[in-house]
Parts: sequence; structure tokens; C-alpha cells
Amino acid sequence: MTTTDFTPLDMNDVGTVACVGVGTIGGGWAAYFLARGYRVQAWDPSPDAEPKLRRLIDAAWPALTKLGLAPNASKDNFTVHSDLAEAVAGVGFVQESAPEVLELKQSLLAQIDAVTAPDVVIASSTSGYGMTEMATEAANPSRLVVGHPFNPPYLIPLVEVVGGEQTSTAAVKWASAWYEHIGKSVITMDREVPGFIANRLQEALWREALHMVDNGEATVEQIDLAITDGPGLRWPLQGPMLTFHLAGGEGGMAHMLDHFGPSLKSPWTRLDAPELTPELRDAVIAGCDEEAAGRTVPELVAARDEAIIAIRNAIAAVKAER
Repeated sequence: MTTTDFTPLDMNDVGTVACVGVGTIGGGWAAYFLARGYRVQAWDPSPDAEPKLRRLIDAAWPALTKLGLAPNASKDNFTVHSDLAEAVAGVGFVQESAPEVLELKQSLLAQIDAVTAPDVVIASSTSGYGMTEMATEAANPSRLVVGHPFNPPYLIPLVEVVGGEQTSTAAVKWASAWYEHIGKSVITMDREVPGFIANRLQEALWREALHMVDNGEATVEQIDLAITDGPGLRWPLQGPMLTFHLAGGEGGMAHMLDHFGPSLKSPWTRLDAPELTPELRDAVIAGCDEEAAGRTVPELVAARDEAIIAIRNAIAAVKAER
């Protein structure tokens, strides 16, 4: 990151947000911004962008309502534009959520930069690319940052913020403060890391799960149950590091490392990804279909949202009693 001059506008002056791309992530962002009381101007090249966004917002709104809406929130306070310049006209923040194709990200971010007011921060929802590699075509890379959300972005509070080599420190600070301002939990990363932090951890678990299915060591349902009814119950309040700290008893993490450190050399995990053969692909898909037990994706999404709301409310209650 650089100290290149960039003076962002006052976030209290932000009344309208642009969402560039209205797929699952972009649509989820749009619903969240609407729930926080902002107007949304969306852009997407798809001919059915408007009805698609409407469906996404309608699906997210019950969950957002249960979590609590801003006094002036309205799920109808959005417009969809086919012209990018129109979509970013007068906005105070831009959230780009285009498909994960590097060349597309590079070109689109440059186009957004070219038509957006110079004091507006532009954030990318990328799940793996660094801003240094995405900002190569932009004329003003100092205001481009990564604002990596988690699906669904209208429910999962975490956003990972990190700039590229040419991103202004002021832009990174503004983006982190902005996400906190709208109710997000923010990790401001000190440096670019491929996959950021949470995706790196998710990927390690995902690879090991694929190995276990591939080797016939566990079924898809067993793997999911091992997390939901095992360590996953501890993680909402205490992450894996603090969990192991407690596992060390009175000696804490020091005892844990000293006592179990040698087991790190045991062949428990295989972090290299297995070959995604047609057989492995089919086995994983079949396992998910079996675990879904006839429930449709919308039904599973509704159940997931209910569970996340209950977990978030329960954690908030526990924290409030401390």
C-alpha cells in the first residue's frame, strides 16, 4: 500500500451505493445495503438483471427483517442500469461483484474507475485475487480495495479488507471504517495473501474433505456432521486457535503445543488437492443430493438463514452478558 494522496468523501454523506454485478454475491450485497437504509444503483450486463435482482432481494428480506432493518430501509429502493456511468452517478461507494475472471476484473475495475467520482472508494468482492493484479488497468488505483465478503453477504458479518501495492492507506482505512459503519465485522489485512485469511482456512478443510471422500474414508454426510456437531459448535464464539488454547487446560496453548506438537508430523492431513476425477466429482455431488434429501436449494437457503440468525442472536446474547 502507498500513501498516495487520496481524500475520500465523508461516509456520513453516502446515501447511494452502486452494486456492479448482481449475481449471488452482488445481489446479497444489494439486499444488505437496502436493509441498512441506502439506495442502490445496480449494473449487470445480463438481460434479466432486474428480475434476477428482485428475486435475490425478496429471498433475503425476511432474514434481514428478523435481524433488524434501518428505519428508512426499503427493498424497493433500487434501480438497475444497463449503462455503467448511470449506475455509478452520484454514488458514495461502489461494490464490484463480477465473476472471478482476472481479465474481466481488470477491465471492469478500470471502467468503473473512469466513470466514478474521484473521491469514491471502489471495493471488489473478489474471493481470491489481490488488488495489485486487478488494478493494473485502472487510471486511479489508489482508491481500489478488496472488500471480500462471505456468502450470503446479507447475513455473514465478516469482510476482509486489503489494498494493493498502489492503494492509498486512506482508502483502506475508509473502507474498513465504512464496513464497520454499516454493521460488518472487519479484518483489515496488513498485506495481500492469496485467498485472504478465511478462504485459506476453508480451502484446507475442503481439500481434506475431498481426500476423505476420494479414499472412501468418509461420506459427504459424515464430513458435514463431523463439523456441525463437533468443532463447528465451538467456532461461532471461539475460533480454532482459542479452541486449542482451551484444550491445553490450565497450561493453555503452551501446553497444547508442547504436548501435541509432535503429532503435527503425523499423516493426519493432505493439503495437496486430490485430482478432481469424474468419479470424485460424481461421488461428492451424489453425497450432497443424498444429504439434501429432496430439499430444494431455496429450502436449504431458508433453513441456513434461520440457523445463522439464531446463532448470531445467541452469540450476541452471550457477549452482552459478559
